[in-house]
Parts: sequence; structure tokens; C-alpha cells
Amino acid sequence: MTSHLNRRLMLAGAAAAVPALAYAQDKPQFGTPQSVISNPPRDFGPNAPPPASPDPDIIKLDPSFNGLLIGQETIRRVATGYHFLEGPAWSSIGLYAIFSDVKNDTLYRYLWETGQVSILRRPSFSTNGNAFDFQGRQLSTQDYFRRVVRWEVDGAMTILADSFDGKPLNSPNDLAPHKDGSVWFSDPQFGGNLAEGHPDEGDGPTNPGGLRDPRIGHSGVGLIGGMHQTLPMNIYRVDPSGKIAVAVPFETGLGPNGLCFSPDYTKLFAIRGGRIFVGDIVGTKVANMRLFTDCMVDGVRCGPDGMRADKAGNIWASSAAPLGYCGVTVWNPSGKIIGRIRLPEGCANLCFGGPKRDHLFMTATQSLYMLRVNVQGASPG
Repeated sequence: MTSHLNRRLMLAGAAAAVPALAYAQDKPQFGTPQSVISNPPRDFGPNAPPPASPDPDIIKLDPSFNGLLIGQETIRRVATGYHFLEGPAWSSIGLYAIFSDVKNDTLYRYLWETGQVSILRRPSFSTNGNAFDFQGRQLSTQDYFRRVVRWEVDGAMTILADSFDGKPLNSPNDLAPHKDGSVWFSDPQFGGNLAEGHPDEGDGPTNPGGLRDPRIGHSGVGLIGGMHQTLPMNIYRVDPSGKIAVAVPFETGLGPNGLCFSPDYTKLFAIRGGRIFVGDIVGTKVANMRLFTDCMVDGVRCGPDGMRADKAGNIWASSAAPLGYCGVTVWNPSGKIIGRIRLPEGCANLCFGGPKRDHLFMTATQSLYMLRVNVQGASPG
């Protein structure tokens, strides 16, 4: 009798527990996915667990940003261990991305087929900005030589610009090819230091007292003579014939940096003084240059360095702001911010690549990151 009652009690208890178990299964414990600002922070390493989807570091600030994303895609770190990355560009012919480690004097290549990174040129003479023109030729700015060069299809190198009005350029930084065959580039003074290029020889505004000696420790010593940064920090246009003209004159406090064109190539976007401006292209010059965005987000200045336009006219700009705001900001054609991509490092530049040109490559200090998106880049590379 006792065992019979015990069995009955056990069965009754089990039956009562079934709804409780079902209830527990219907109410799972939700977690918070790790991000670049969580504690502990998200791990981007090769042995890290799969990231959460949707990615917690892709911030949607406007419904229109949804159409530019692919829900299950997440940010990936594809290479790391560098010093200061810059100048990503995509070769549609070669199916590879190039990027510069400016302070380590090396130009690298990321192979699409294998995901491997190899050295393309060392020394790179402090190559900074890169692009590919409409004929598939590589364009680069070289901080050390303070010039803009083009690599021809037979391997020869052509110097597109190294002086203006009989004076050496300051330090060409970023560049963009126009579909009319011209090349536009910015000429700030960033490359006039030991880490990124060729200091002025002797005393001067960018080398007070002549304390920094450009002759020490560089394989290019003797290839160029004494140089001083004497030109205003203009934006220039190199005509297909080779003629160089000032497209955007320097204004105090508005040193130029990254450049890109609108998808129809009628407007130039230029980063000047930590903000993004846009102007109308009229012949060989830019008119009606006006503020596009001050790059302020939640009261934080998301200082841009480089940028690209997508085919819809949105501007994707790098951000070197503090953690939580460093990465990429995305602005619609009216200059309204619609989204952000958070990275664990300050981002200097970006480009669209991949066979369909729908992958965003981001050079962020020591690492190269990639995100597949639902829009294509407007420029060829």
C-alpha cells in the first residue's frame, strides 16, 4: 500500500512539474551581447566565439540605415598587428585591397581569394592615400617624397604632381580620381614629421630649430634635396594633360584631408578642419563650398580622416573619436546622420571592395576590419 501511494505521489509530482518546465522553456534568460564598450569587451580575435547577430556595434539611428545593411552580417577583423593604417583602396581587376601602414613605411595587399595579407611595396616612401582610377591603375600619395604617383599597367611609375608654382608640395594626403580623367588631391602638412614622411631640412615653421634631421635612417636620403613647406594647404586638380591647378584654396583653420566625389561626379566632398564640406564642381574648380556636417554625434566630435560615397549618395566617414564613437559614421545626402559602426580602435579611412564592391574595408589604427553591406561604393576603388 505504501509503495503504491509513493508511486502515485511521484507521478502526480511529475505531472505538476511538466507545466513548470514548459513555462521555464518559454521564458529564456536573455543576455546582453558583448560590444566594444561592454565589460568585458567584445573579442575580435580568430578564436573568439561567433558574434551576436544583429551586431551590437552597428547602430541604427534612422530607419533608412536598415536598407544599407544585411541583418546577419557582422563586423570582422581580418588582419591586425600594424602600427598606423591608412589609405584602403580596392582593385576590381586584381581582386585585392591595398592599405598603407604609413609609419612602418609599408604598403600591404589583402587577397580576396585567400584572405591573406602580403607586402606589396617596402619601402613605400610613407605612402598614405590610395585609389584606383577608371583604367584600374593605382594612384598613391607618398609623404616622404611629397608627391602623387600613378603605377602604369606595365609597372612603370608616373609622377603626377610634386610641386606647384615652382615650389614643392607640402605632403599630399588623400586623392580621388574623377571620371573626366583628372585626379584631385589634398595637400596638408601631416607628412612633414619623422614618423610619417620627410621633415623640412633646417629651421622652418614645421621643424623649429631644425631639430629633426631627415637624413637619419631612411633609404630615400639624397633622392630629394632640401625642402620646406611653403605652399598654402590647398586642394589641387591634376588635368589629364598634367596641368595642376588649385581647385579649393586653403582657408585658415580648414586644413584639408580626405576627399571623395558624389556618385554623379558633380560635387566634391572634402574633410577640412575636422568637418565635412561639399561644393559644386564648375570646370576645374569648386564653387559654393559649404558645410555638409560638423560630425558631432551626441555632443562628441567624430573627427573624420577619410570617406567614401555609396551609389545612393550616402557618405561613409571614418571617426577617430573616443571609444564608443570611434569607427564609422554614415550620413545621408542631406547631411543627416543615419548610422554608426563602432570599432575598438580609431578609424582613419575606409573603402568599398569585394567582387561586388559591397564590402566595407576599414583601416583602424592597428587593424583592418570588414563588413558586408547592402549597398555598393560609388567610386571604382
